[in-house]
Amino acid sequence: MILVTGSAGFIGSNFVLDWLAQSDEPVISLDNLTYAGNRANLANLDGDARHTFVHGDIGDSVLVAELLQRHTPRAVVNFAAESHVDRSIHGPEDFIQTNIVGTFRLLEAVRAHWNGLTGDDKADFRFLHVSTDEVYGSLAKDEPAFTETHRYEPNSPYSASKAASDHLVRAYHHTYGLPVLTTNCSNNYGPFHFPEKLIPLMIVNALADKSLPVYGDGMQIRDWLYVKDHCSAIRRVLKAGRTGEVYNIGGWNEMPNIEIVKTVCSLLDELRPRADSKPYIEQITYVADRLGHDRRYAIDASKIERELGWRPAETFATGIRKTVQWYLENEAWVSTVQSGAYRDWVETNYSQRA
Repeated sequence: MILVTGSAGFIGSNFVLDWLAQSDEPVISLDNLTYAGNRANLANLDGDARHTFVHGDIGDSVLVAELLQRHTPRAVVNFAAESHVDRSIHGPEDFIQTNIVGTFRLLEAVRAHWNGLTGDDKADFRFLHVSTDEVYGSLAKDEPAFTETHRYEPNSPYSASKAASDHLVRAYHHTYGLPVLTTNCSNNYGPFHFPEKLIPLMIVNALADKSLPVYGDGMQIRDWLYVKDHCSAIRRVLKAGRTGEVYNIGGWNEMPNIEIVKTVCSLLDELRPRADSKPYIEQITYVADRLGHDRRYAIDASKIERELGWRPAETFATGIRKTVQWYLENEAWVSTVQSGAYRDWVETNYSQRA
C-alpha cells in the first residue's frame, strides 16, 4: 500500500488513476480539497476497494500519524502543494504554510513512523517528494538546461517555498537517514488541469469567446511535460531511484508561450470551429507581464534516462491534441470547477493587466 498526498489535485489525481490502472496495490489518498483539489477527479474510483480517500491536511500531524500507523504504507508520495505563481504573488502566506510548514510536519510524522519500522519494512520504505524546475530560477536563451546540480535561485514566493521544502527533504535524509527521493519536473499539462494555468485557460476562454491573455511578449520559454508521462516517471523513480537522489523530469519540449497558445487555437479551429468560422487566434490579447516573470525554464532529463531508463512517451504534438480533446469531452468538469471563487480570482489577476 502507498499513501499519496495531494491526490485530488491535477498531477496527484492523474497519478492515482494511472497507478490503479496498472497495479492492484492499494492507495490511501489524502487531500485537503482546497480550490484546486477536486474530489470529482477521482470519481472513477468510487466503490473501488483498492482506493481510500481521506479529506485532510498534510499539516495535521495527528491525522497523518494515525493514517501511517493504521495502514503502514510502504511509501509516501507527496504531491501536496500550493502551486500557482500568480496566486503566490497575490497571497504568499498560503504557500509558506502548505509548502514549507506542511512539508515539515509531514516529514516529522513520516520520520516517526519510519523509526518504528524494522527489517525489510524499514529498508524498503520510501518518501518521494514531487517538486518543480522553478526552484532553479531562470535561464538565458542560450544557457544549458537545468541539471540536478544546478544552483537553486527561486524568483517567486511559490518557487521559494518549494525550494525550502526540497531543502527540508534533503536535510531529513542527511540528518536522520530518512530514505527520500526528490523529483523536479517541468511544466505539466493534460487532463484535470485547473483552468488558471496557461493551456486549460486558453482552451476554456477560447470556447467561451473570451480574450486569450498572453503575458508580455509571450516569448517566455518552458519545457512541457504531458502529465501521464510525469506519472510514469514518478513510478519509475519510486521503484528504482537511489535514496537521497534528485531526478529531473522533463518532456524535451521547449516552446515559447505564444506558440503554445497558437497551437491550442489551431487545434480548436480543427476540432471545435467557431460559429462564425473565424480563427481562435483573433482572441489573443497581450497583457501586462507577471511580476518577476522567469524568462526560460529548461530541464535536462538525461539522468533519469541514463540511470532508470525513462523517457517521455508523448511528443508535444500528441500530448497537446489529447489534452484539447479531453477538455472538449469534459465540459461538465470544467463548468463545475469554475466556481464563483475561481471567477473572482480571474478578475483579480487579469483585470488590471489590459
